[in-house]
Amino acid sequence: MASGKILRQLVKSGASGDTTAFRQASEAIIQEERQKQHHLLANDLEQILYGGGHRPASIANRSLRDRVPMDQERGLPLLGLREPVRGLEEVVLTEENQQVIEDILEQHHRADVLRSYGLRPADKILFCGPPGCGKTLTAEVIAAELSLPLALIRLDSVVSSYLGETAANLRKVFDFIDSTPMVVLFDEFDALGKERADASEHGELKRVVNAVLQMLDAYQGKSLIIAATNHEGMLDSAIWRRFEEVLIFGLPTREQLAKLLSIKLRGVRRDFELDDERVLALFPDMSYADVERVLRHAIKDMILKGQEFLQLRHLEKARQRELNRKQQLPEV
Repeated sequence: MASGKILRQLVKSGASGDTTAFRQASEAIIQEERQKQHHLLANDLEQILYGGGHRPASIANRSLRDRVPMDQERGLPLLGLREPVRGLEEVVLTEENQQVIEDILEQHHRADVLRSYGLRPADKILFCGPPGCGKTLTAEVIAAELSLPLALIRLDSVVSSYLGETAANLRKVFDFIDSTPMVVLFDEFDALGKERADASEHGELKRVVNAVLQMLDAYQGKSLIIAATNHEGMLDSAIWRRFEEVLIFGLPTREQLAKLLSIKLRGVRRDFELDDERVLALFPDMSYADVERVLRHAIKDMILKGQEFLQLRHLEKARQRELNRKQQLPEV
């Protein structure tokens, strides 16, 4: 429970209509709950306070948004900026990936030391693996740990139907991220780095891949670039050499699943143990995102039925809902 001082401030500001003080008191309560490891409650409070689930942009980042480059053809922004809210304790990684991420973070935290020896921290990383296995979340975590905004490249805006415009859009993006430190995520990177030897592809795509290679080679900016793909087999062979680190993401192991459950059910009262084989057996061949969706539906079911404890039957019902959902989805 939040301290009496903060609660008094919250009620007083709400009664007087002081929205600034009300937001500050609310944010203090959210911070207290996070420190107590009540992440589920903190996330719900943030959703209520901010609507979209993210913190409002700082003054610096609002200024940054004003300078986001636009696509000349349609006038759409070429990237979206997000303030990351989830830290390293929110992601479940293999030991190998955890070590690589920690090493990258240390390099950037101590970048001045490296530069004094004529070296740069790793600034081009490739994430590979199936959907829902933590690639985007890990990019957000890296941004949060480095206290940097997360820039999501919008491929629907970058890729243009006009000859040469895609490469021009990419140049605008690289120019933008060159001067201002941020973590930049190129999701679905195979759309920009597809194998040039594919005879079915036209010359424009090959020119785009060449442009991407040249920009990656020449990049000496202040941002950390992360490219993510669900189809690493489609990438041009020359793409791989441009990245200093390659992380492979996969479906959770039994141990990783237990850790994910402990994170996502923290603060939730339940009548089962997290290492109960009956619980772990509910999530075979499910991605991290699938498991989170099942847990979210189970918790909602518990709340709406006015029940105090999360039970195995809530999980079983939510799991069946997820299986039905997958059966309706088209194969990709």
